Amino acid sequence: MTENKQQKTATALQYQGKQAPTITAKGHGELADDIVALAREHGILVHQDDELSKLLSQLELGEQIPKELYIVIAELIAFSYVLQGKFPENWHNIHQRIDFKT
Repeated sequence: MTENKQQKTATALQYQGKQAPTITAKGHGELADDIVALAREHGILVHQDDELSKLLSQLELGEQIPKELYIVIAELIAFSYVLQGKFPENWHNIHQRIDFKT
């Protein structure tokens, strides 16, 4: 989920692991506020990035993100997993950069 507070736009992505993330919701103004509120209500992380939001808002519902956005979206998905304490099964903290203490 990305949002652009200056223009009140929001775009939601769904990623199921087999294909590129897909646009599942998008809106402006009050609808954008509703999308963000609903996402937060369901524990979905919201990322604010004006430029990314502008790019994603140009896509149609059901459309997959273009390959030019794969890396940035993959990094956001991976970071959101880390924030939620989710790691791949065979992942090892070899660089000791993540503190598992709560």
